[in-house]
Amino acid sequence: MSAFDIERVRAQFPMLSGREGARKLVFLDSAATSLKPRVVIDAEADFYARDYGTVRRGIYGLSQAATARYEGVREKARSFLNAREVNEIVFTRGTTEAINLVANSFGRSVLKSGDEVLVTAMEHHANIVSWQLVCKAVGATLSVLPIDDSGQLVLAELDRLLSPRVKVVALAHMSNVLGTVNPVAEVARRAHAAGAVVLVDGAQSAAHMPVDVQELGCDFFVCSSHKMCGPSGVGILYGRHEVLEAMPPWQGGGDMIVTVGFDETTFEAPPYRFEAGTPPIAQVIGFGAALDFLDGIGREHLAAHEHGLTDYATGRLHEVPGLRVFGSAPGKGGIIAFVIDGMAPYDIGTLLDEQGIAVRVGHHCAQPLMKRLGVASTVRASFGVYSTRADIDALVEGLHKVRGILS
Repeated sequence: MSAFDIERVRAQFPMLSGREGARKLVFLDSAATSLKPRVVIDAEADFYARDYGTVRRGIYGLSQAATARYEGVREKARSFLNAREVNEIVFTRGTTEAINLVANSFGRSVLKSGDEVLVTAMEHHANIVSWQLVCKAVGATLSVLPIDDSGQLVLAELDRLLSPRVKVVALAHMSNVLGTVNPVAEVARRAHAAGAVVLVDGAQSAAHMPVDVQELGCDFFVCSSHKMCGPSGVGILYGRHEVLEAMPPWQGGGDMIVTVGFDETTFEAPPYRFEAGTPPIAQVIGFGAALDFLDGIGREHLAAHEHGLTDYATGRLHEVPGLRVFGSAPGKGGIIAFVIDGMAPYDIGTLLDEQGIAVRVGHHCAQPLMKRLGVASTVRASFGVYSTRADIDALVEGLHKVRGILS
């Protein structure tokens, strides 16, 4: 697409065309998962129907063709993130598995008693618990970079916290609750100067803005296909070649080995060292179609579109009496978490669903952040490539109706 045309975009998502007798869907939960365009659905279905074969193992034509398509997606992912080398792209089941892979491979081989892993107060549980488990196993400590009341990192505390004991800094590119876009390049620069490596959780950013891992300066970057208009069950771990080369395998199995004996096994070079077993082949093929789809629109167009929606939604939501929005960082992404005084988020979400409006309610896998905000849960509206001002208008109208019912 040469320019962003929202109606043309929306026409490519079958779920937005409506089902006979069903209420028109207002989908405002893209931070949890994205809807799928027809090209992604067709790519996965056609592969199963006409071209299916296993990868990297068969000499017959279907297997060879499947392998070529599968590895072609690895190159698309390299280009999408601007990694230096295609071998810096590891396919995983998603962001959570990618973080666990790094924590259990790199973390367990580097961390020792007395070391620290630094995370931030806005992290998703996947970027807390994975490191917490490894820290407990080796005697290391998890430390936390705080946030201010606007939802931004307190960078004045960073240099103090970056002691020689810190070996890993793990942070979100964009908060899945606050929408805050963190200054990753600055954090990475300071962390590297202190001798730490940097993992960036890009689950919320990869589909919504240009991402250049070389400009970010991170050692690891992780993201999930299902939040990027692609299939579930696949994601990316980007790792700098030098770091991946030094990491041991996390899981053992077929196709990640060179030789196997009962006394000793030798392993493939990255990325295959980290891709044990038969991979999610069809899902990777579908993911490739999603990357093409997003690149075809242009992530600079996506970012501008969603920033406009965020500004519009912030203004309109303040029309609802008693509504409080969490997170006011400049340039925040398309995620708005809020509460309405005197009303339970679960009640709000249920009553909105009855109007065909899909939002997320709960702690959003960020319980420490909820504690920092002083709430147990929030309502969260989040935008995607297909979201419109009409969706926001429907949300505001729906919230007024909810107030009428619950007041």
